Amino acid sequence: MDIVEAVASRRSVRAFLDRPVAFETIRRVLEQARMAPSGCNYQPWEAIVLTGEPLKALQDRLLASEPDDPQEYDWSAPGSVDKYQDRLRATGAALYEAMDIPRDATERRNAVVRGNLISFGAPVLLLCHFPKFMKEPQWSDVGMWLQTIMLLLRGEGLDTCAQEYMGTYGRTIKAHLGLSDDTLLFCGLAIGWRDPDAAANNFERQRVPLDEQVRFFGFE
Repeated sequence: MDIVEAVASRRSVRAFLDRPVAFETIRRVLEQARMAPSGCNYQPWEAIVLTGEPLKALQDRLLASEPDDPQEYDWSAPGSVDKYQDRLRATGAALYEAMDIPRDATERRNAVVRGNLISFGAPVLLLCHFPKFMKEPQWSDVGMWLQTIMLLLRGEGLDTCAQEYMGTYGRTIKAHLGLSDDTLLFCGLAIGWRDPDAAANNFERQRVPLDEQVRFFGFE
């Protein structure tokens, strides 16, 4: 598919088919993604990619563990501002409505959240990490690298879910993988084949109108 179709069809997939992903495909995409933008050519991103028994072993450990306290970084801070909290709530409402999970079904909603720990059944998990001394510009580079990977995977017919949620178990994951505490476990990236029939993959995604976010000057 072309790049426009890849951008339009990419979404956070929360239900994957039980279908393996070829190592050759993963390696090819990651090889291509090395050319993602990088300020000063620092290329701060690093990753470990798991499938099969190594992935199952990590998931078993996560399911038996509790989130970090305190967490190593805060991804939820924008929720303290009304307009961003409203966007979060709208997405959650659309997801749970599509899955026919009412607001008071706490256990079912918690089960959806805990689905993060098994990456929603994805057969491959990329765990993105980098040295803690990296600052905001390098975090931005890592985001561009991850987006490049996600779009390249769409070009292969695959889907993803970027999981900052994995960062809430950063110390557990680092200990399991033998990563130094000088490393920040940034996120996971679930990779696999979308279940086209799953309600979690079919609700309408909302985006802010362009003119609410971007202003143009000097154009005829």
